[in-house]
Amino acid sequence: MIIDCIADLHGFRPKLKGGDLLIIAGDLNARDTLKEHLEFSQWLAHQEYRKKIVIAGNHDSLMQDWAPMELDDMEYLCDSGTEFEGLKIWGAPWTPWFKGVNPNCKAFMKSDSKLSKQWDKIPMNIDILITHGPAYGILDGIPMEDGTLFHTGSQSLHAWLKDAERPRYHICGHIHEAFGQEEYFPTYLDNMMQSINCSYVNEKYKPVNHPVRIEL
Repeated sequence: MIIDCIADLHGFRPKLKGGDLLIIAGDLNARDTLKEHLEFSQWLAHQEYRKKIVIAGNHDSLMQDWAPMELDDMEYLCDSGTEFEGLKIWGAPWTPWFKGVNPNCKAFMKSDSKLSKQWDKIPMNIDILITHGPAYGILDGIPMEDGTLFHTGSQSLHAWLKDAERPRYHICGHIHEAFGQEEYFPTYLDNMMQSINCSYVNEKYKPVNHPVRIEL
């Protein structure tokens, strides 16, 4: 099975290779207009995958009240789950609110202390968890001038992963600087959980990264 993962498109519409399952982990458009959402739907319809799963991100304000996409092979997840070829998948759009956040980019944001209620909705026996933002300390670092990383991920999500029956894969984006893959926490299958930050753009919103491919 071929699974491609991508996040933080911010209006870019790359031609993807195609496969079995496409996962898009939020921040679909640049300006969050209805026109862009319709363009995204048209782009998505032409991507050659058997199933496409989409969650929203903090730039996707229109999707807080409704999801302007209706495609036969697409499923929009918002604190909800689905299955594909025996894989149990859960999607959640939430990220921690922070002081000084752009008021136009605060969809699905709450204080981190309140996000634990959202993570508690996640079932314990899933295979793939999709969240827009990363967990604290896992592919969430913004490089600082002194060479250290400023960690911006959700501490409550980290706590949930630490105590939960962890998924095989955790797919996220949001922190453009932290694109990559990392093993973290043993799973219920006695393997390590694969964390994947699949942001398509970098910190300057340039489309420099490629979708992350999983082959099962």
